[in-house]
Amino acid sequence: MDTSNPAAFVNAQLLSNFIGKKVRTVVQVNQSHGGVTIAKSTDNQQLTVTGLPPVPLMNFVEVIGIAENNNSINAEIWTDFGNTFGMNNYKLYV
Repeated sequence: MDTSNPAAFVNAQLLSNFIGKKVRTVVQVNQSHGGVTIAKSTDNQQLTVTGLPPVPLMNFVEVIGIAENNNSINAEIWTDFGNTFGMNNYKLYV
């Protein structure tokens, strides 16, 4: 495991502190089309995630990528958590 460049756990509010850096977050997918996913963060704000996921997305997804601006992440890794996920539990880590 490469630990030289860890991804910071963020929500939408914290994203602006990590622009240009690697981040990870869990979002609830609202819509996904053509490499752009619109999603709700754990703090109920809208985020845009760019990049093509390897499979069609269900509902809850963890993304790891580079924070492009205060509401956008360019995703490198997508992990689909399916239709059920404890968003409140994730808030404890952020």
